[in-house]
Amino acid sequence: MVEKPDRIESQQKLQAKRDSGMFSPISGSIKLLRRWWRTAVQAEIDQQAVIEKIKTDCSFTPRYAFLTCMSAGIAILGLLLSSPAVVIGAMLLSPLMYPIMGVGFALAIGDSHWLKDAGKALLLGTIIAISFSAFVVLMSPLQTVTPEIASRTRPNLFDLAVALFSGLAGAYAMIRGGMGTIVGVAIATALMPPLAVVGFGLATNNWAVFGGSLLLYFTNFMTIALTATVMAWLYGFRSYLSERQTQFQIFVMVVVFVGLAIPLGISLVQIGREANISRSANGYIKDEFGPRARVSQIDIDFNAEPILVTASVFTPTIKTGAEDQSSRFLSRTFNQAISVKIEQYRVETGNDAAKAELASKRLSEQQEAVETQVSDLRDRLALVAGVSGDDVIIDTAKRRAVVMAKPLPGASLSTFFVLEQRISSEMQDWAISIQPPAIALPAVRVLDGKIDEESVRQLELVIWAAHRSPLGLQMAGADPDFGIVARALAAANIFAVRATDLPAEPGTLEFQWRGPDNRETADD
Repeated sequence: MVEKPDRIESQQKLQAKRDSGMFSPISGSIKLLRRWWRTAVQAEIDQQAVIEKIKTDCSFTPRYAFLTCMSAGIAILGLLLSSPAVVIGAMLLSPLMYPIMGVGFALAIGDSHWLKDAGKALLLGTIIAISFSAFVVLMSPLQTVTPEIASRTRPNLFDLAVALFSGLAGAYAMIRGGMGTIVGVAIATALMPPLAVVGFGLATNNWAVFGGSLLLYFTNFMTIALTATVMAWLYGFRSYLSERQTQFQIFVMVVVFVGLAIPLGISLVQIGREANISRSANGYIKDEFGPRARVSQIDIDFNAEPILVTASVFTPTIKTGAEDQSSRFLSRTFNQAISVKIEQYRVETGNDAAKAELASKRLSEQQEAVETQVSDLRDRLALVAGVSGDDVIIDTAKRRAVVMAKPLPGASLSTFFVLEQRISSEMQDWAISIQPPAIALPAVRVLDGKIDEESVRQLELVIWAAHRSPLGLQMAGADPDFGIVARALAAANIFAVRATDLPAEPGTLEFQWRGPDNRETADD
């Protein structure tokens, strides 16, 4: 009985000795910080209210499905138009952020029912967004990979970092009640545009675009969900998980982050290497030709084997062997086969080089403007004619455009005439020709030995259509009337075959299309 107080005293002395060690100030500060965090921060959070709010917004509802469709539609149109402002508009709706946060918080507290509900909403929203985007692309005449689309096909480690910081900000906003911040988080992570690009890749069978954008979306939503889980743990949300289950969750999270970081890190290294090659190629070629020369443009094809560098240089002196020297230098510097092709344009002085470069850029801009104009014209003609862009024939040298239209519901001969006139008025330096389909031709009336005033317009439509169509014309009517209209057609270099089996009322001339082999000269 006497030894017990002595034992307690010795233990107290031993503990005091330990506490007075080298790291005692650090351990004491950590304890104080943890105590402050529990009492001043975690205690202020109404966990039940936060959970109920997130559960309300992360379920699959008609409103959620509608916003997902609208966001996907805006995103894919902005991507096809290469308009960053329109793409940002799609991010503002941010319908997918809430179920992703729901998944993260459900994992943190171990609520399996909530996890299934949020996961279902996320899965269905993803499918809806991809399907709707693919549908819009299939209906659109624009199906080219724009810079906005291409920028979302090569995710790297920086994208993982953006998603990580955004997940921290989003979870903090939900826990602390700043729900408006979630919109900014959605813009930062850009969940919907990558999904829209996935739909684009699916619709166009471009699997490189499909896979790259899908990896970016997977990186974003997994990182945000797991970061939300960590934030919920930090804020002390009560968990129904055992310590063993929590440790297993931590292990899985580490594996996921490492699994994402490895390919994204490799991608970042590759992007950095390409940037170094581009910078070195530009600098070496400039140094090789001297200060009086101007490097107009450098293009690098990293998919070629070997890597192909193409440059245009305005120089006072043509330098032989420049391509071989540049190839050897770059290949030796980066320990990789690199081929260089240089187009040299001789100018007298450095000022001439600058002027030549400026002229080249202006010519390039003019060519790009013409290409854009031709592309727009092709799309418009394909749209009004009801055909694909490949069916539009464009001669840029003679500035002529021809398209053979298909019959459209409710479209008459006058419809195609008006459409051609409208496009021609907007493209005044182009010769536009819309070949109408073989639809009904208007009749022409003859009164008192001359064409009726109201029928003059109808005859102009017939002449317009006959000039554009490979089909011949046949016409039926009484002898005097036939001769009057036939002479009017002949004046426009149009000849119609007389048809005896085509019914016509007195004073009325009826027209009908004939095959190209039946194009004959009519009798006056």
